[in-house]
Amino acid sequence: MPTITAFESSPDRGRGQARDMRVRWALEEVGQAYDVRLLSFEAMKQPAHLALHPFGQIPTYEDGDLALFETGAIVLHIAERHDGLLPNDANARCRAIAWMFAALNTIEPPIVELGMAVLLERDESWYEERLPILRNRVGIRLDELSRHLGGADWLDGAFSAGDLLMVTVLRRLNASNMLEAYPTLSSYVARGEARPAFRRAFDAQLAVFTAASAS
Repeated sequence: MPTITAFESSPDRGRGQARDMRVRWALEEVGQAYDVRLLSFEAMKQPAHLALHPFGQIPTYEDGDLALFETGAIVLHIAERHDGLLPNDANARCRAIAWMFAALNTIEPPIVELGMAVLLERDESWYEERLPILRNRVGIRLDELSRHLGGADWLDGAFSAGDLLMVTVLRRLNASNMLEAYPTLSSYVARGEARPAFRRAFDAQLAVFTAASAS
């Protein structure tokens, strides 16, 4: 049974934004049981964890003598070992993997940059001037993604690991109102969130926050 790591006390307050959510969801989609090792922020910077993740972050994934970090690599490994997250057709499989890269390399960076600015830069003199620039960068990507999705349920045929990562990336905009201008993308995210595997993963992560808050 694989073991993943997650925040002992998540800064997202149980909203399913921490990146272990992506790995939990992938494991739930393929029906793979897993253990979770919870870490404090202090423990994440200790040698034992740095041996698994050189940047001292979560999640990590351990299965036998294999240890992985980076959610994209972990989700791809899970998808390649189990049915359900990658198509059988070789070309469709490659396209699904391309969408995994697109979610993490093209869509997520401007969303994260915007989120960090809102969180950390509000008191800076240039914040009000910079914010529209950051929102515009995100908007360009949302325009392009919405245009590609059109009226389809998923990015390329059936639900895949590409959709799993894309939905988790777009959910990072939940604290803003940006997705409200994109009904196609809002519905897309809602379809992902309605999947039973997503709900199981979300509830598992929320339970950690609830337990930490009660202690």
